[in-house]
Amino acid sequence: MESDIKKVLVPIDFSDYSKDALNYSINFNKCFNAELILIYVIEPVIYPTDFSATQISIPPTDVEITKNAEASLKQLINKEIPLDIKINTIIKIGKPFVEIVETATEENIDLIIISSHGHSGIEKILFGSTAEKVVRKAPCPVLTLRTPLKGFNYNDERKIQK
Repeated sequence: MESDIKKVLVPIDFSDYSKDALNYSINFNKCFNAELILIYVIEPVIYPTDFSATQISIPPTDVEITKNAEASLKQLINKEIPLDIKINTIIKIGKPFVEIVETATEENIDLIIISSHGHSGIEKILFGSTAEKVVRKAPCPVLTLRTPLKGFNYNDERKIQK
C-alpha cells in the first residue's frame, strides 16, 4: 500500500519541545518512509529608530544568524537523525507561523508535526501560540504534540551505527 504522506514538515526552534516533535517525526517516518523537512524561522529583531539616547552594540547580521542556524541544524541532524532518513532543512526569516504555512504550500507538504509548546514568552499570552496559528492556516493536516508524548516509543537504538 502506497502512503499519501511523502513530505513531513517539522518546525524547529531548538527548544526541548521542538526536539521532542522531531524525535516523534523520526519514529513516524519509520511507518511512512516520508521525507523530513526541518524548518527554522529567524524572527527579525526590531530596534528603535532613535539610537542617540544610549550606546548600543551592533546586532548580528542576517548572514551571521543564518550561518549559526545552519550549524545548529547540522549538529542536530548529526546527533538525532538516523542516516537512512531523507532530510532537508529550510531557514527563513519572518514570523514563524507565516513562514511555516508558506513553506507547507511551497514545498507541497503532506503533514506538519509541531509541538504545542516552544519558545514563546509573553507573545503567546497576547497573540496565541505559533502552533495554534499553524493549525488554523495550514494547507495540510497538522499533528500537534504535547509533552509527555504518547504513541511512538522513543529510544536510543536508532542512534547506533551512525
